[in-house]
Amino acid sequence: MKFETIVRGKNIELELPDDSSKVLFDDEEARPYHFQQKNGRYLLRMGTKLYKIDNVEYDKHTVTFTLNGRWCSVEVRDEQDLLLDRLGFKTAAEIGEGALNAPMPGKILEILVKEGDEVELGQPVAVLEAMKMENELKAPISGVISTIAAAEGDSLDKNALILEIETSG
Repeated sequence: MKFETIVRGKNIELELPDDSSKVLFDDEEARPYHFQQKNGRYLLRMGTKLYKIDNVEYDKHTVTFTLNGRWCSVEVRDEQDLLLDRLGFKTAAEIGEGALNAPMPGKILEILVKEGDEVELGQPVAVLEAMKMENELKAPISGVISTIAAAEGDSLDKNALILEIETSG
């Protein structure tokens, strides 16, 4: 099965053959050895290197974990996800039923809509300041603004609800 990962902004292709005896990693073949210890830690040996993997958490396509004590975050997409991306489709879970959540921690600088406003897919609806940059957030679906959960000046955590859009039609 083919996967694509994004690590530190770099796309890396990964292929796991059905027999799982080898891995094709950016067109290089490797023979990893891995197992899980009783305490939940994973050990991964690639060649002569041994990696300790702990604190594994999954959130849709993002996997966060510690690798030899350092926090890592990797985006992973499988063959089906890659096909849907190429065709321009998003799954219902990715669309979030019209919920717009903060993609990263930040501060709401401006809400560009009011409850009851009609919006189109991709229309700017809010501005979030994060990492000293202004990020224009766009409507994930077309519809009517049903709830605005955040106000200008609010500091939000990642995935905090900003607003909800009810589909029209």
